[in-house]
Amino acid sequence: MSGAEKITVRVTEKTELNDLVTRFRFEPVDGGLLPTFSGGAHTVVEMQDDTITRLNPYSLMSDPFDQSAYTISVRRDDEGRGGSLFLHKNVNVGDEMVISNPVNLFSLDLRAKKHLMIAGGIGITPFLAQIKQLDRAHGNWELHYACRSEALGSYVDYLTTTHPNDVNVYYDDQGQAIDLETLFDGQPLGTHIYVCGPKGMIDWVRGKAADLGWPREAVHYEEFLAPQPGKPFEVKLAVSNKVVQVGEQESLLEAMERVGVDAPYLCRGGACGMCETRVIDYTGNFIHRDHWLEDEEHSSGEKIMPCVSRFEGKTLVLDR
Repeated sequence: MSGAEKITVRVTEKTELNDLVTRFRFEPVDGGLLPTFSGGAHTVVEMQDDTITRLNPYSLMSDPFDQSAYTISVRRDDEGRGGSLFLHKNVNVGDEMVISNPVNLFSLDLRAKKHLMIAGGIGITPFLAQIKQLDRAHGNWELHYACRSEALGSYVDYLTTTHPNDVNVYYDDQGQAIDLETLFDGQPLGTHIYVCGPKGMIDWVRGKAADLGWPREAVHYEEFLAPQPGKPFEVKLAVSNKVVQVGEQESLLEAMERVGVDAPYLCRGGACGMCETRVIDYTGNFIHRDHWLEDEEHSSGEKIMPCVSRFEGKTLVLDR
């Protein structure tokens, strides 16, 4: 079965937070209780955009123990593939939607003595749920949140009001920046680092932590990669006995789903490994964009992550 189990929900709130970010609240249509989740979890939201079915992952930001509703915040991406624009422009209070059960690829390591959180932009959302979880358990945490400007600082007022001693905010347009080296140097033994935000920030934080000798297992990050457009290509699915044309604007995973192949997924963003697929034969070049496979696996030509990766060449045969 592809993906997590599905839940039918109704949009009960749609709140514009600033020029780019809108918050949505989902409640179950049957009046029952939603599954609990742990801070850092996401849900995949299904959107029927004319003839295109879009499935996008969004971090859950509500209280993990509140089973009455889930909330997500969506940053509008005018240059993206259309999922965020669809939510902003077409989804309204009262609409029914289908979402997945929560899946967590960015969970807190509860063995940590302290949780050091670093967020950039819309990357603040998973931390809102993690903070609620830690507060219930009287956990030790500290947040550093970088925003473009005060106007785009989603949840800054809420965070600085409820946790004035634990939250530090930096505005790019004011020349403010996180001093990572000093920040990391001053942490107690047993601290774990968590980062979510733009790719540049994630790479910067992970690189600096590695340079300073932080154990790899103590540095956690979440980055959902959007499938990028590319040249159309053809793929043969050996098990399904189908030949599929992958369009310029669709992912390999989406193309397989379009022809009725039930391909597995959890994140659809190159992070979870669920859609990893064995390559049977190929003549051409892979365009690997995931951050699941190791470099040697990329170069081997034996595996591909169809949610975000592409192919250029004459022949591609997959074990699907």
